[in-house]
Amino acid sequence: MRPEQSLAECTARLVKDHPGQSGTLALADGRESFAARVQLIDAAQRSIDCQYYIWRPDVSGTLLLEALRRAANRGVSVRLLLDDHNTAGLDTMLAACDSHGNFAVRLFNAHSLRRWRLLGLLMDFARLNRRMHNKSFTVDGAVTIVGGRNVGDEYFGAHQGISFIDLDVLAIGDAAARVSRDFERYWTSKPAVPVARLMPGATAQSLGAMERAAAKTLSSPEARAYSASIAATNLVASLRAGTLPIEWARVRLVSDSPSKGLGLVGRRKLLFRRLRRVLGAPRHELLLVSPYFVPTRRGMRLLLGLARRAVRITVLTNSLEATDVAAVHAGYAAYRRALLGAGVSLYEMKRVATISRDKDRHTGDSSGSSLHAKAFCVDRARVFIGSLNFDARSVRLNTEMGLVIESEKMAEFVAAEVATRRFRDETYAVRLAESGRLEWVEQTAAGELIHGREPNAGPARRFVVRALSLLRIDWLL
Repeated sequence: MRPEQSLAECTARLVKDHPGQSGTLALADGRESFAARVQLIDAAQRSIDCQYYIWRPDVSGTLLLEALRRAANRGVSVRLLLDDHNTAGLDTMLAACDSHGNFAVRLFNAHSLRRWRLLGLLMDFARLNRRMHNKSFTVDGAVTIVGGRNVGDEYFGAHQGISFIDLDVLAIGDAAARVSRDFERYWTSKPAVPVARLMPGATAQSLGAMERAAAKTLSSPEARAYSASIAATNLVASLRAGTLPIEWARVRLVSDSPSKGLGLVGRRKLLFRRLRRVLGAPRHELLLVSPYFVPTRRGMRLLLGLARRAVRITVLTNSLEATDVAAVHAGYAAYRRALLGAGVSLYEMKRVATISRDKDRHTGDSSGSSLHAKAFCVDRARVFIGSLNFDARSVRLNTEMGLVIESEKMAEFVAAEVATRRFRDETYAVRLAESGRLEWVEQTAAGELIHGREPNAGPARRFVVRALSLLRIDWLL
């Protein structure tokens, strides 16, 4: 293929040889997932649609934003749809982006009180408690990236603070077209408000300030390291050459209606209900990877019913030491004994240094890692990868999305790369002792190390979790 061939042209040729299927590629490494986005932005010719829950103004967020501005400068239509919950302090930046003729920004379930957000939340809690948790990135309607990653250094293999173990999937063909249409549905929905209605427009002074701040960030050592990762990735070149290791499979998009953000969707139309139908009932095995795992009573009935039918259930979630939301861990902890008693296997991720898949590039200078990937595997034949956590907030309150891929190869990848590979060295196996108390089993070089309480969590943190567990706020978690 010619290097100048557009993304739409090269994907159309590949899709032609695989009727009824979409091409998929798992993106487990944070740096590679970041580089894929930048390279796709630079290859865009017509449009770029970005939909995210979080967009940090850090190194990776600034680099991506600058790439989007470059695309807009050369005539590409850029649309950025952000949930407004995490945009505090970003109004100037968002207004500056929106001032560009080819760059439009909208906020989902926006705060009307920009400076007094907490007061606004208290006054309009029923609406503002519902958030857009979707994560999608689509270029020219031909290539999309969907998964668990927001935009920020912790999602893309940063060298400081906490890093998230996460998973995205790149898709071409019908899946990309469906994600593109779903973005349009959200973009034109009532909860998606143009930023021009919410805040003053950009001024020459604010534009200059943003450009100076971006230049300072982009001159940092961290930015240079990210730039090197972009140069080391050849995703777009491989896609154009037809050498990208794409897995072809039947792929279906599952996505909540944006009206869920206003509380206007009935239970039967929620994503989780449809996801259960699409994935089908497990016959042999169910693997759940969810950083925030709060099954609630309804979820427990589902899981215990499967266990009674001899379905092998394995859950990978965060330990107390690794979680970034102690309240969610409190909700999860209340269900551990019942799950273990039914034969469910529970593994909790440690807060460990993150090792890149490239063994020569250690990305573990951070203080630790936390699970953030969301994936469900059924019978090693079908897998969901997306934004949905196994908790009440994802099911009932937030809008969510993801792709269901009918591929044994992709399901095995998720089981091996995201889950099984970590079960021994990077997790605690939780089990019931003969006394009925919980034990956390850690594999070490000297053998098994058994903990009688939440490992590596101080008494104050354990007390907070116990206190929160008494509040019965599962519906908020």
